[in-house]
Amino acid sequence: MVTLGLIAAVLFGFALLSRRAESTFLSAPMVFVAAGLLAGWTGALDFGAAAHEGAGAAGREAVFLVAELALVLLLFADAAMLDPRTLRANPLPLRLLLVGLPLSIGLGTVVALVVLTDLATWECAIVAAVLAPTDAALGKAVVTSPAVPRRLREGLAVEGGLNDGGSVPFLMLFIALAAAEEGIEGGWLGFALEQIGYGTLIGAGVGGAGALALRHAAALGWTLPEFAALALGALSILAWFAADEAGGNGFIAAFVAGGAAGAVLGSRREELLGFTEQQGDLLSLAVFLIFGVFAAEALGGATWEIVVYAALSLTLVRMLPVAIAVVGLGLRPSTVAFVGWFGPRGLASIILALVVVEEEPSLRGIDEIFLVTTVTVLMSVVAHGVTAAPLTRRFAGVAEVRSGRGEAHAG
Repeated sequence: MVTLGLIAAVLFGFALLSRRAESTFLSAPMVFVAAGLLAGWTGALDFGAAAHEGAGAAGREAVFLVAELALVLLLFADAAMLDPRTLRANPLPLRLLLVGLPLSIGLGTVVALVVLTDLATWECAIVAAVLAPTDAALGKAVVTSPAVPRRLREGLAVEGGLNDGGSVPFLMLFIALAAAEEGIEGGWLGFALEQIGYGTLIGAGVGGAGALALRHAAALGWTLPEFAALALGALSILAWFAADEAGGNGFIAAFVAGGAAGAVLGSRREELLGFTEQQGDLLSLAVFLIFGVFAAEALGGATWEIVVYAALSLTLVRMLPVAIAVVGLGLRPSTVAFVGWFGPRGLASIILALVVVEEEPSLRGIDEIFLVTTVTVLMSVVAHGVTAAPLTRRFAGVAEVRSGRGEAHAG
């Protein structure tokens, strides 16, 4: 109850000053994480204490449920909102997703093997997959500013919306391999195929059939617009639940269901998905606050190796794959660096780390995996939140100077 009250109080306070905050370096995720850290450090919220008092199981289930619902709604909405014409007209997001994402996971694994020497091979791969997704919300000034060329904004926004769904199959495979390596369970190949295969098939079926039913009902005048929007939120949860019950991965199912629903709904998807996105955004802010509480409890265990890996994850592990992915697109080095830097780690990484804890709590490196994620996301929330607005202004200023000199702007 205290957690819910704190979330409501911070949400109300930030809402009152949200327009003023746009002119500062403060973002909503920064404020909610800071509130969680403060609550954890002062003892206002202490999930560890709750566990000792016997309320831990129910509290942990509630935290997982909020986090999972947030990711399900956002995965569904991001996939559904994707317009295939954007990918045809702008090659940047496809390059970032199809080339940059796998390279980031691969490089992240190699760097983890070198720096995080206490982790086993597949645990290093888990860390890399958890930290591969980017969160466009942490660099909102970049993806909403008209001063940034449209194709860059589209590229970063689409990448941030889709790479969490693209990371989940890798993560499920790595979790199964890590469990098999440590003798926790066998049959890793069958488990991974079930997670990915059932999730994909059920997601496509639920999303496509549900959207067809909704479109038909709307055409007959049976459905009120406000309930049509609610129905899409329900559809994402149905796909998640059905896949989970069948032994598949609910996140993959929600992502695929969103893509199928968006394809069926066509031009009506934007009209109907607004409320689903708002639901996801509200739950996301709650997750950021809860994450801050967990971070306050966990940070005492951070080592220099973890801090080094977090810094490398936000720089080398992100920026080198981006530079390789965009070869041949005619982007200037400064533009490539700009795109490479704005790969914030946020909501998806938090939730995927919680998924690892839920799926395989017996992994030897589970505490370090969660701590690496915690440190990296905290560093990202601050670094990308603080730099988004000034670097966007500087990027725009450089573009204006080049334009005044008559140079074509390749970004």
